[in-house]
Amino acid sequence: MKHIGNLQYSAGSHHKKKRVGRGTGSGHGGTSTKGHKGHQSRTGYRQVRGFEGGQMPLHRRIPKFGFKNPFRVEYQVVNVSRLQELADTGSLQGGNVTFEVLFDLGVLNKRDIPVKILGNGDLKAALHVTADSFSESAKTKIESAGGSVTVHE
Repeated sequence: MKHIGNLQYSAGSHHKKKRVGRGTGSGHGGTSTKGHKGHQSRTGYRQVRGFEGGQMPLHRRIPKFGFKNPFRVEYQVVNVSRLQELADTGSLQGGNVTFEVLFDLGVLNKRDIPVKILGNGDLKAALHVTADSFSESAKTKIESAGGSVTVHE
């Protein structure tokens, strides 16, 4: 039975600290495991991310192309056909569709990414949809089915 007074490390899990620079008899004297000369043997050496010992670093060797728009908005998309499926199963109480409702039903899986409703498919149910963005075809399909569209600000 183990008591607090006689606890021990598991065999092989605990190693002695390597004491460098304590004389040649220690096996880690002389250059103190740093090798001979060079930047890494000097005091105050700090590895710079991406540095490859003077060789042209990978991030400068590979070609750069294209443009990354910093203002691009990535949306989670939901088609009107999916809204019709939810209406058919009776998942939408009162015909109200909001971000919270879609997230709770598992249609959306990210809280911090906005939602866009797209017009793929058919919609017969009159739904009151609130989302961050709508395609024109989705707007017309929702409104022609007797529903309403609200853009979330």
